Amino acid sequence: MRFKVFKNTVLFSIIIGICSLTFSCGNQMKSKADNSQLVEDKNSNALHIISENQYVDSLSVTTAIEEEKSIIVGANSTESYLTLLKGKRVGVVANQTSVIFKKAYYNEFNRYHFTEDKSTYPNKPYSHLIDSLLNRNVDITKVFAPEHGFRGTADAGELVKDGKDTKTGLAIYSLHGKHKKPTKTQLEDLDIVVFDIQDVGVRFYTYISTLHYVMEACAEQNIPLLILDRPNPNGNYVDGPVLEKKHSSFLGMHPIPLVHGMTIGEYAKMINGEAWLNNGITCNITIIKVQNYNHNSTYNLAIRPSPNLPNNQSIVLYPSLGLFEGTNINAGRGTEFQFQRYGAPFLDKNHYNFSYTPVANFGSKYPKHENEICYGVDLSKVSAERHFTLKYIMDAYNHATDKSKVFNTSNFTTHAGTAILQKQIEAGLSEAEIKASWKTDLEAFNNKRKHYLIYD
Repeated sequence: MRFKVFKNTVLFSIIIGICSLTFSCGNQMKSKADNSQLVEDKNSNALHIISENQYVDSLSVTTAIEEEKSIIVGANSTESYLTLLKGKRVGVVANQTSVIFKKAYYNEFNRYHFTEDKSTYPNKPYSHLIDSLLNRNVDITKVFAPEHGFRGTADAGELVKDGKDTKTGLAIYSLHGKHKKPTKTQLEDLDIVVFDIQDVGVRFYTYISTLHYVMEACAEQNIPLLILDRPNPNGNYVDGPVLEKKHSSFLGMHPIPLVHGMTIGEYAKMINGEAWLNNGITCNITIIKVQNYNHNSTYNLAIRPSPNLPNNQSIVLYPSLGLFEGTNINAGRGTEFQFQRYGAPFLDKNHYNFSYTPVANFGSKYPKHENEICYGVDLSKVSAERHFTLKYIMDAYNHATDKSKVFNTSNFTTHAGTAILQKQIEAGLSEAEIKASWKTDLEAFNNKRKHYLIYD
């Protein structure tokens, strides 16, 4: 996201303005640098929020503005947290998204965007957090990996085994295998744990469940947790049914909407504040803030956060198409357009003019309706808006030749967080009527949420 100073109609005026403002702008930037690190003690839950405004020296006005307006993830603010790690035995919860970007205005990634393996690029625009910290002599003793593994290549739901990183030799403990929560033994030789994972803001995207268990384990062992915050690409809205506690699972642990509108850091604050950890214990968390970010910011991910979210189109559509995971309808797994299409052999081929055939591929060893023709809708080229809609799942249900084949009831309830939504769709309620039934719960959630927000 770059702020363009030079516009055709005002070019001449701005050039003159630059000449007169060069020195005063430099002074303003230096004053910001003097207050580069801010630690807020929020008086509750041992929370510390660290913010850094980086000094930009010897740059033109245009470049300075561009850098100042770029979104800077928490991991990039190394000056704010390296001192917290110095001389300590460190564990890191990380995956392929845990990177430090090399340029201040790294959010423009079109030529690198979502390539399969950026290790083939000689000039990668980032380095992995683990490599960067080791190069800074941080004593990392072990790594914990969430669903999809440390390198982000395992299928959804696939159990991941413990192992060793071939590059660094570090032990990797899976939090999506035998254990979903770090054990006492795994934590006993650590002084601090770092959590740095890119989330997408959807309740059944399991990285926030991993966050819960990491916080709980750290709290039980009195180990502080350092959270390097990242933007939520779906953070501009809150929508969907609020999870009913009786349907709690790893796909949704707490009473939050399907789209919660919070960053990892903000959600960690809510976990503490709402006493959701075991026995109401509190985790000592420090959050390194994202710079130049608010909840209306548009943020394009440079690295796919999981195998089946290959691009920004899929991430924007994921809140809506993710509900198909609880049905017998394929949502693009087994194709190169995951969460950008939906279809099934039992959808009416006379109604739809689009079809595709899922096959086993990266991220989907056993896709639904493998090697079968699926009739449905292609959304890969639509202008996807950042909001949640039921129109796709309602369309599929209404045009199923055998409606009894649509829902996998238990799994759909787990994803929706309620058994009511399926009944509402089957009863033929409109989207407006269904959404109206969430209004009271969403209002209550938003009243809670506002107390934990870090960003406007």
